[in-house]
Amino acid sequence: MKILGVEFGSTRIKAVLTDEKANVLAQGGYDWENKLVDGLWSYDLDEVWVGLRESYKKLIENYGEPIESLDAIGISGMMHGYIATDENEKLLAPFRTWRNTNAAKAAEELTELFKFHVPMRWSVSQYYQSVLEKLDHVKDVRHLNTLAGYVHYVLTGKRVLGMNDASGMFPIDDNKQYDKTMLDKFNKRLGEHGLNVDFVKVLPQVLVAGDNAGYLTEEGARLIDPSCKLKAGCPLCPPEGDMGTGMICTNCVAPKTANMSLGTSANLTVILEKNMNSYYPEIDVIQTPAGAPAALVHANTCTSVIDMWVNMFNEVVELTGGKVDRGTLFKLLFNKAEESDEKVGNLAGYNFLAGEPLAKTYEGAPMVFGLQDGKINLANFMQMQIYSAIAPLALGMDILKNENVSVDLVYGHGGYFKTPFIGQKAVSALVGAPVSIMDNAGEGGAWGIAILAIYMLNMKGTLSEFMDELLSGVNKTTLMADEIDKTKFSTFIRNYKSGLEAERKLSEI
Repeated sequence: MKILGVEFGSTRIKAVLTDEKANVLAQGGYDWENKLVDGLWSYDLDEVWVGLRESYKKLIENYGEPIESLDAIGISGMMHGYIATDENEKLLAPFRTWRNTNAAKAAEELTELFKFHVPMRWSVSQYYQSVLEKLDHVKDVRHLNTLAGYVHYVLTGKRVLGMNDASGMFPIDDNKQYDKTMLDKFNKRLGEHGLNVDFVKVLPQVLVAGDNAGYLTEEGARLIDPSCKLKAGCPLCPPEGDMGTGMICTNCVAPKTANMSLGTSANLTVILEKNMNSYYPEIDVIQTPAGAPAALVHANTCTSVIDMWVNMFNEVVELTGGKVDRGTLFKLLFNKAEESDEKVGNLAGYNFLAGEPLAKTYEGAPMVFGLQDGKINLANFMQMQIYSAIAPLALGMDILKNENVSVDLVYGHGGYFKTPFIGQKAVSALVGAPVSIMDNAGEGGAWGIAILAIYMLNMKGTLSEFMDELLSGVNKTTLMADEIDKTKFSTFIRNYKSGLEAERKLSEI
């Protein structure tokens, strides 16, 4: 079998070819960048097709021979976004990405209207912000989509979306459809602005993992492979968002499991047993590809400040006439943190290069402080930096604990975990659960959506059961924080919280 997974990420379009066991046979990629268009972050949609063709072409080159037919295809993309088209599929406004923060007014009003936290980056927020600003294109909007849904539609003619990506357009209810009560409220609100719109008809149809989402058309096949070797007709699984494919990559789909993605930014996703009792501005409620509710805690900055400190330490090495590989220096410094004392020197730090809503700061202001009975040395300093990178997520985790949300196992991936054990122990101390790192966690969203395409072809039980069987042979390392690790983090986070008000004052300067 040959399954193609394609993900349109924020910096790279990646194509992966797998077999029916999800073994990677070949890969190809294409780099692209977002740009500001009329003050909003966007991508040129014409480049979507350039990137798709180029990544597929490189995949074929790496595979070593032409491919005439595929057994299935999956399309993934940056979750959220705003692609608005008219009745003739004409693009009405530049594509808006998840990165835009222009919809604060809309998000605030919708959250109050729905009694449900609606982030600025969600499609409904971007649409309603256009309504509030009385933008001319709004009257002509007949269809809204995300990037993955848009690409899928062009390839198949089917206007559908997987559960995870759909939950970033409009809230989903227990019936795994857009929430009807909220739709009724929104339609009424649009009517108050002079718009007679049945908003559900503007949105793509919601599908669940395992559903057939259409077939590759002849036109779609030519968009992927202009050489005309690829035949039309293979099925596609529901298109998904990158958060959903991230869950798949780490086998984080069962209730009480969590996914921790730690790199430039930080994301903690916890699969819920049931919906929470209330709503919070710090917590986004999304869905897994199978339709289970999940709580997402997002921090704007994670490892970037650590990178800066490592660069500075490298300058010190160079001043002495020495030279060290950067990767080696990272490992040395991370491992040095093991020697930190139980109070972590009574040091605390804030890695806020930008505003951090979780901490209620709105301008970047990195800061380090220590108490007079503490001890500043390299081991304590590095342990403090390692904890600081994930500390904002602890603020969201406090809310989940108050909601009696429990976590049995965390799956981690990202650069934070490159040095064995150190990042795992820190995350385990934060969440209070063991942390597993899978050997294939770095395969990415293109591989994740390929797995969902395999599931569509061969549904064996629930998605969770299928994933457990598929990945049963994958090596993983699981670690639980010991009492010393828990004491260190507990002391650090107490100091961290006590200094938050000072950090907020600093961010206002």
